[in-house]
Amino acid sequence: VLAPHTVDLGAQLERLPDEARHRMGYLSAALQGAYLILAARGLGLDCGPMSGFDNATVDAAFFPDGRWKSIFLVNLGHGDAAALKPRQPRLSFEEACRIE
Repeated sequence: VLAPHTVDLGAQLERLPDEARHRMGYLSAALQGAYLILAARGLGLDCGPMSGFDNATVDAAFFPDGRWKSIFLVNLGHGDAAALKPRQPRLSFEEACRIE
């Protein structure tokens, strides 16, 4: 349904090795998380994406049936302006990119 131009996409994906499907799903989920953060920031919300937590504990608490797994967490809301840190430095386009 989401890719009508591709015949039997589900069957094609099922034939992929487990590791390839896992990698594809992980990347797709991470990209969706990035879109969530962009949309939330566009609405004026502060976002605090986090990794490095105990995924197994989070998964047991929020996804006990095992069908879902956490990749990262995102705090959403309005931060206390007095406690927010200033934006970190960014590279300029010229520092980060090269066009040939």
